[in-house]
Amino acid sequence: MLTGVQVLLLGGDARQLEVIRKLSELDASVTVCGFDGLHSPLDGAVHAEFDETLFEGVDALLLPAVGTDDQGLIHAVFSDREMKLTDAHFARLPQHCTVYTGMAKPYLRGLCETRGLALVELFDRDDVAIYNSIPTAEGALMMAIQHTDITIHGSNSMVLGFGRTGFTMARTLQGLGARVKVGVRRSEHFARASEMGFEPFYMGSLLQNVGNIDLLFNTIPTMIVTAQIIANLPSRAVIIDLASKPGGTDFRFAEKRGIKAMLAPGLPGIVAPKTAGRIIADCLSQLITDDTIKRGNGI
Repeated sequence: MLTGVQVLLLGGDARQLEVIRKLSELDASVTVCGFDGLHSPLDGAVHAEFDETLFEGVDALLLPAVGTDDQGLIHAVFSDREMKLTDAHFARLPQHCTVYTGMAKPYLRGLCETRGLALVELFDRDDVAIYNSIPTAEGALMMAIQHTDITIHGSNSMVLGFGRTGFTMARTLQGLGARVKVGVRRSEHFARASEMGFEPFYMGSLLQNVGNIDLLFNTIPTMIVTAQIIANLPSRAVIIDLASKPGGTDFRFAEKRGIKAMLAPGLPGIVAPKTAGRIIADCLSQLITDDTIKRGNGI
């Protein structure tokens, strides 16, 4: 239980509704800003206006998937009111307060570093990333089906990167009967991909492997699908880039060549916000509980 724990949640989307629900069930004291546009009440949470005094006595500050933009603005789907985090806000936070977000930009990292506050980026955690890879793969499949005139079964599909998202994406395609090539950088990934029945290749030979691809799924957040690679793709190919913005694809050249290429970050929150919210809520509740126990033990 989180009785007595003060949580301040600022902005976000439908995923945060599950977080609020979970923390309220655990008896945390939850204050929220950026939900004034909701048509239904948030049971167990207190709505408040964005103000510096809100930050006083807070044990956990919860921010959206992308904490703030480069100017400190917080994205809030359910409000038109502007919320901008500044050092003045963070100066009111207790030293023991932990700041939680999906991923942090330099602005937010700077605020935390200046005040010596702990910052937890949930999307960097293996458990959250692995769970999130499931709705990511399902959303990517949805896009592939919408933008092709062939079935996934029997398609020549390629997944670049064999990390947490790439692994799930490749296995999901394979389960639907696709022939799956996997681009890897590490020998252990090559061995595992081979053992699982994929056709692995090292990224250095990407150019030689794209000649007959129907679907290309990129998970690598650096420029990897270059103009040279796109020039060697068949015109029927569809590129779905799952990496964080700006992705790893030369979208300008893809458009010039007439190849469909789509950047699709944040799919869990788009295609399955309830599931994605539960993933975040379960992780957050455990982390906040652990922090509370440590504080109680004087650690």
